[in-house]
Amino acid sequence: MLLNVTNQTEDAFSCYSASVEGYRYFAVLWGCAVTIVGTVGNLMTVLAFALDSQLRTRFNVLIVNLALADLLYCTVLQPISVDSYLHLRWRSGQVLCSTFGLLLFLSNSVSIITLCLVAISRYLLVAKRALFERLSSNCGLVSLLLASWALGLASFLPLWPVFVFVPQVCTCSFHRTEGRPYTTILLFFYFFVGLSCVGTFYFLIYRRVRVASKALLRYRLSRRSSKKKPAPSAPGTDDSVESGMATMSSELSIQSTQSKDDVNGDTARPKTPDEPTNQSGDEGKPKSARPISSVPAPATAESHTATSGGRAPQVLHMFCANLTWLNSCINPVLYAVMNRQFRKGYQSLLTRAVTPFTCLWSKRAYKP
Repeated sequence: MLLNVTNQTEDAFSCYSASVEGYRYFAVLWGCAVTIVGTVGNLMTVLAFALDSQLRTRFNVLIVNLALADLLYCTVLQPISVDSYLHLRWRSGQVLCSTFGLLLFLSNSVSIITLCLVAISRYLLVAKRALFERLSSNCGLVSLLLASWALGLASFLPLWPVFVFVPQVCTCSFHRTEGRPYTTILLFFYFFVGLSCVGTFYFLIYRRVRVASKALLRYRLSRRSSKKKPAPSAPGTDDSVESGMATMSSELSIQSTQSKDDVNGDTARPKTPDEPTNQSGDEGKPKSARPISSVPAPATAESHTATSGGRAPQVLHMFCANLTWLNSCINPVLYAVMNRQFRKGYQSLLTRAVTPFTCLWSKRAYKP
């Protein structure tokens, strides 16, 4: 009897199937690459922010918060996933399975919340500068960062009893049915409401930038026209001309303010694969539709073998889940490619790291 219970428990934590026995080696290699690249890249982002004064801007504080959430996944959680795929089973017991599931969803919820904060802050910078200054004070930023982690923890901590091992993706997630309707509400809030918020505020920013650009173009055309063919001013029109120029100046100040902040690095933020790109060439844009990294499709711990009918093969479930691992390690790559200030910060860090080795090599090369 005891042997049967033990076998059932082991089966509950097993994702073995003949169809994925060979695929697991690809998953292990892919997971190791994500662990190394994500850990080194996100750690460099945090160190660059700490050591480079030009990178210590208000927007980049939110970037560091995003990097910390990615570090939690890449450095702590990803190696555990690699171990599960290597042995095709969860070897750490139910308590650590629940802990893994909680930290997994915590890191991803913090990422989405941070993206929302970045989008809202950028809009306030353009539209309501006074309110932006109040929210981006030292006390305001600390409160926002703490709130992002507290909200994520409070959201998924009630799911502790329903975190189980999901054989289809060989990792721990919440149970498909036991957490309803709470899990449905959470996913709706973070996926639909959160990501829609990001898209909405960036659309509003795009509209304001476009209006300012058109206003600047009209102003330049009018200046050229007035230089070619000056027209005498009609009586009583001086006030209207001055009013129109004042309105134009107000519109242009929006574009000037944003350009100044871009130069100072306040809007320096990396793009992620899912972020929208505006037409004015901003270097940093948050991800507008970033999927939750490595979040598996919730499922029960039922039979994991491929069956006939509408169910997809297990290897397809695993492949789709493994693709999402990339989201947690690609941000630093985009920082270096798309953001000049972060690129300089990374170069400075690499130079400091390589200098001792180059000095040692030089001493050996020129030793008589």
